[in-house]
Amino acid sequence: MWNLSFTPPQVVDARVLTKIPDAFRKPRRTEWCDANKPGHVIDSFLEGPSFDREGNLYVTDIPYGRVFRISPKLEWSLVVEYDGWPNGIAIHKDGSLWITDYRKGILALDAKSGKIETLLGHRNSESFKGVNDLTFDAAGDCYFTDQGQTGMHDPTGRVYRRRANGHLDLLIGNAPSPNGVALDPTGKVLFVAVTRGNQVWRGPILPDNTVSKIGAFFTFFGASGPDGMAVAKDGSLVVAHASLGGAFVLNPRGELTHYVKSPVGTTVTNVAFRPGTPKLVMTESSTGTILEADLPMEGAALFSHAK
Repeated sequence: MWNLSFTPPQVVDARVLTKIPDAFRKPRRTEWCDANKPGHVIDSFLEGPSFDREGNLYVTDIPYGRVFRISPKLEWSLVVEYDGWPNGIAIHKDGSLWITDYRKGILALDAKSGKIETLLGHRNSESFKGVNDLTFDAAGDCYFTDQGQTGMHDPTGRVYRRRANGHLDLLIGNAPSPNGVALDPTGKVLFVAVTRGNQVWRGPILPDNTVSKIGAFFTFFGASGPDGMAVAKDGSLVVAHASLGGAFVLNPRGELTHYVKSPVGTTVTNVAFRPGTPKLVMTESSTGTILEADLPMEGAALFSHAK
C-alpha cells in the first residue's frame, strides 16, 4: 500500500544536469572498490551533494578521496584530493564543509584553501566503524551515522550527535547499516536511512536531548536500500534508494506521494534541494551523473544558510 488514498505515487522524471568530466574520470582498482564494488573497476562514485551560499554544488568522490565544486554555470573544479574516503557533506554556517570520511572520521574542509582539519577522529580512543552521512540542526549540533560494514548480520551501526560545544552523544547503537540522516523542519524528529534493513527509521528527540521509541517509518525492497535523504519545508522526506533507480517522497505520515525517476542508472545515492527552491538534485553514482527534478514542495531551511 502506497498511501491511505490507495493511489500510486506520482512519477516525476528527473533530467541530466551535468556529468563528471572525462578529465576527472579515473578507472582503476582501489581498496574501496574491492570492498564495496567487488569485481568492478569504476572511474568515480559521487555522493554528498550540498549547496553553498553562492549556489555552488559540492560533491564527494569516495574511492579517490576527492571533493568537487560545480559552479552555477556547471563548471567542475577539483577542490581537494587527499588520502581518504569522503562521503557525506554538510556545510556549516561559517562556510566550512563538514565531511564524513569513512577512514578518518568527521573532517572540516576550507573550500578556498583546500585545508582539511580533523574535528572528530574517534570516540573515547576507539575508531569509528566508518562514518557515512551527517546533517546540522538549527543550533549547529551535528548528527552523523557510523555505518561501517554493518547489516542484518551485524546490527551494530550507530548514530551520534556532536553538539556545538563538542560533547558527543550516542543516540542509536543497534542499526543494521545506518546511512542517510535527517531532521524534520522542527528539529524534533530524527530520520535514519537503514540501508541493509531497507527501512527509514523515525524517532522523536525528547526535551532532554535523548531519542526514544525509534520505529520503522517506511519499508522498501531491493538489492540495496535507502541512502541519502533531504527534507522539505512541508515536512516531506525525500529518500534516495541505491538500487531502485530513483528517489521516493514520503509525506509526514509516511505515505508515498512521489517517485523521482532517474533517466540514467539505478544507483541514486544522495539528494539535496537547491536552497529556497523546489528543485531537487540527485547523485547517480554508477554513471557519475548529477540529476535534477522539479518537485511540488520547497526544501527546508538549512543551517548553512541561516542568518
